[in-house]
Amino acid sequence: MSRTSRAASEPAAGPSYSGTVVLELGPGAGALILHAPADMNGAEIDISHSGGGRTHSRIRPRHVPGGTQYAAVYPGLAPGDYTIWLSPGTAAGTVSVTAGTVTDATWPASGSKP
Repeated sequence: MSRTSRAASEPAAGPSYSGTVVLELGPGAGALILHAPADMNGAEIDISHSGGGRTHSRIRPRHVPGGTQYAAVYPGLAPGDYTIWLSPGTAAGTVSVTAGTVTDATWPASGSKP
């Protein structure tokens, strides 16, 4: 699920703050927030829709009232089931995204890291 090499033209983004992530939600789009432990900061996590297509997002610090959380945000997702990938051929779990909502998920508790 991780992309360990970083292209020179794609620098790692810094932390986000409250109100800096825009999520378009509606009849054809939902979003996923994948919470992860702090030691996964910078890991790129792939997800794929059951109907095809794959995307990724980077675990980043998210400064929220009360502290800092680490999460990857996947905006504008088509509704349906998504596989969260540990590596290109190994699934870490699945999650369902519903139109018009934000789905919260947590990195698998098994301690596996990409």
